[in-house]
Amino acid sequence: MDNSFLVSVSKYFRPRLIDAMRGYNKARFSTDVTAGITVGIVALPLAIAFAIASGAKPEAGIFTAIIAGFIISALGGSRVQIGGPTGAFIVIVFGIIAQYGYANLLICTIMAGVMLILMGAFKLGNLLKYFPRPLIIGFTNGIAVLIALSEIKDFLGLKTEALPAEFFHKLTVLWHALPSFDLLTFAMASFSALLIWFYPKAWSARFPSPIVALVLGTSIVALFNLPLETIGTRFGGIPQGLPDFTMPEFSIGAIRHLIMPAFTIALLGAIESILSAAVADGMIDDKHDPNQELMAQGIANIVTPFFGGIPATGAIARTATNVRSGASSPISGIVHAFTLLLIVLIAAPLAQYIPLASLAAILLIVSINMGEWEVFKRLKGYPRHDAVVLLVTFLFTVIFDLTVAVEVGLLLAAIFFIRNMTELSHVQLSEEHTAMPNDGEATLARKMAPPGVLIYRLYGALFFGVADKLESVLQQQHAEPEVLVLNMSEVISMDASALHVLEDLYNKLKKRGKHLILCGPHTQPYFLMHQAGLFEKIGKENVVANLDDALKRARVVLGQ
Repeated sequence: MDNSFLVSVSKYFRPRLIDAMRGYNKARFSTDVTAGITVGIVALPLAIAFAIASGAKPEAGIFTAIIAGFIISALGGSRVQIGGPTGAFIVIVFGIIAQYGYANLLICTIMAGVMLILMGAFKLGNLLKYFPRPLIIGFTNGIAVLIALSEIKDFLGLKTEALPAEFFHKLTVLWHALPSFDLLTFAMASFSALLIWFYPKAWSARFPSPIVALVLGTSIVALFNLPLETIGTRFGGIPQGLPDFTMPEFSIGAIRHLIMPAFTIALLGAIESILSAAVADGMIDDKHDPNQELMAQGIANIVTPFFGGIPATGAIARTATNVRSGASSPISGIVHAFTLLLIVLIAAPLAQYIPLASLAAILLIVSINMGEWEVFKRLKGYPRHDAVVLLVTFLFTVIFDLTVAVEVGLLLAAIFFIRNMTELSHVQLSEEHTAMPNDGEATLARKMAPPGVLIYRLYGALFFGVADKLESVLQQQHAEPEVLVLNMSEVISMDASALHVLEDLYNKLKKRGKHLILCGPHTQPYFLMHQAGLFEKIGKENVVANLDDALKRARVVLGQ
């Protein structure tokens, strides 16, 4: 194969596994295997619970954790990232299955995978760190509320059909189902939740609390033959073996309806994976490659649907468990995938005794831990626009859906950003001709603007949001100046809208026999105006380095 092709591919696709193998030794391998087994055991109940809560079969979550977990670790941009199904996807996946069916969820996931690969290929991973934090907190807390709400049915043992996706309709169904409350189910769920919540942290590394709750709950149900709903009674158990490769059925006509749901999966997956990798960086003093991580996430989400899997992304809790267990390379994530596979091949028949009440308790604790609830107490201290974005995103996530919440939240954040930038940008009449206390006579003489010359100082970023300020420059004066000097020494950037306003200002002055001089433009505004041909239009002699040169040029124009 051509070496130049391999070199070009390596520029865009270089998994951290390659770099992590440098200096790899037996001691690191031993700790990676231990960490991988630990996080694999932790991932088992979560994968099952996330799948069931999403409206899928339990094996869909396990197969996703195995396949996506392997791919994300082998091809990703983080040394210790663990991938698989996560709680953040529950609400989205449940809604897609309810509205479009499971087959179209698989198509959505593949489309999202393609989008993630494109995000990585076009280096958009670096931009995700600038995603507004209030928006992230808002939809994360909203998802946590919806996860908790979706688990009330199995936590209380309510007898009802599958819960609807719509928030108020779901509340109504749960309210009418309250008379079917089952005390035994509630007791098992409460026991599991309290065990997980108060489980000694010192024991977590050796015996993770979700596994302890799951094993104890399953043992109690199996030994005492308790009449509780289990994976076996609802789903018939978990297949013992490898998943079959199946081509998802799709139609071209349905794809256009799936674009927005697919984009929501891709966006949320990208945000969560980058956040998880960033948390891991802080724990191991490393720096991940966000674009490589996005491409690995994309490949994982393209492959898993062919085996019946659901969307996957980087999992913060499992990644943190991986690090705390001593992981130092992607080998631990690969071992985690093989651990889950081994459990399926050996112990799948035992899964039929797992009580759904224990899984509901696990997800309830997950929802409590994933939300940043203390932020609501501090909202009064937040800037008003950040508080509005957070609350609106939270409410829209809970009441409507995440797609609408993200769209509205981003729109609000953009509007507030434009308003803030507009307030920081100014166009005002300069006072350069006024004597300051320490100005000498020579300085005053040099700064004094001759009659017929007006100097305006421009501050900040000149973009479409402040274009009207530029347009109103001449309207602020009763008499037009013979020469208008725009001091741009404090303009950090400008866009095409501001450029158009400058051209229009020049044309208006020229028609009336007046003149425009630009003073001290910085690099970005300078190159933009130069490439657009503005300097040739107004004359290069009318673009000067400083105010002294601008006044000299003004005197020449006035014939003084």
